[in-house]
Amino acid sequence: MKARLPKGYGSGGAGNMQQIARQAQKMQEAMETATEELEAKEYSASSGGGAVKVVVTGKMEVKSIEIDPEVIDPEDAEMLSDLIIAATNEALRAASQEKEETMGALSGGLNIPGLF
Repeated sequence: MKARLPKGYGSGGAGNMQQIARQAQKMQEAMETATEELEAKEYSASSGGGAVKVVVTGKMEVKSIEIDPEVIDPEDAEMLSDLIIAATNEALRAASQEKEETMGALSGGLNIPGLF
């Protein structure tokens, strides 16, 4: 007994695979372009009411740290360290979140390990 496929199913298999390959290529190109744009962006955050400002790149690298001289207290270096860490982590979170949102929109929510 032969199995029957629904009408239109299975016809044009090679053509359908070529179409899928073209769509995958377009998606890959769009993701590469988006990655380049995201890596060129800068994200900034501050802590301590603006006493410490940090700028990071989309490559997750710290570009600059600005410290208000009024918060530099040799007796309380730990507080300054905490402010720097808080501002840096917030800037990195912003960069990471935008990358996830952009790539998720391009991939249609597909979770492909190693893709981005």
